[in-house]
Amino acid sequence: MPMPSPQKFDISQSIGAGATFDALTGFIYETPDVPTMVEIFERATAVGLVGVHTSAGETIKQESPVQAGGTAGTLPARLTTEPITGRGPAYQKLRSFYRNPTGGAITLDYSIIVTPLGGGGGAGRQVSFARRGGARRRSRARR
Repeated sequence: MPMPSPQKFDISQSIGAGATFDALTGFIYETPDVPTMVEIFERATAVGLVGVHTSAGETIKQESPVQAGGTAGTLPARLTTEPITGRGPAYQKLRSFYRNPTGGAITLDYSIIVTPLGGGGGAGRQVSFARRGGARRRSRARR
């Protein structure tokens, strides 16, 4: 299915003690069909959750702590959360994988925005007939 415009996927998930979680399971554009720009906003309700993000096997963010704070079920805001950004090649999997090494459950609040590069499959990028060289102006010969 071609990606017509930016796609957003939001989740709020409790991750149990010692558990792991793949945040993009079920996201229709986990494997985009066009090159994309990826923005990830993540926040945990407590200290200790770690996450790693990859695209086509390339690391966007190596395993490191997730920002803690906020209320469970409230999505991170662009104003208070620095996005994790990267590119996603066409037909390659995006991965957001989390691990909770602590002794208690932690809630992850997460948003991903996947934006097609190059105009979303050509929509809105029509070149006029004149610019393609189909209609040329004829200049008047000077006398």
